[in-house]
Amino acid sequence: MGRLLILVGLLIAGAGLLVTLGVPLGRLPGDFSFRRGNFSFYLPLATSLLASVVLTLLMMLFGRR
Repeated sequence: MGRLLILVGLLIAGAGLLVTLGVPLGRLPGDFSFRRGNFSFYLPLATSLLASVVLTLLMMLFGRR
């Protein structure tokens, strides 16, 4: 449990560093935004897929015993 908490903390810190450096997390090609009048809808499809792949690889790497 302790390793998982450290890993999650490092991931959050890494994402914060990337955003600070100007990497457009959340605005990748494949993220859809719809606006019509006073209604807006945002679907972060590409960001979700990228996060899923990265987390899967990390869990495979650190989850082996």
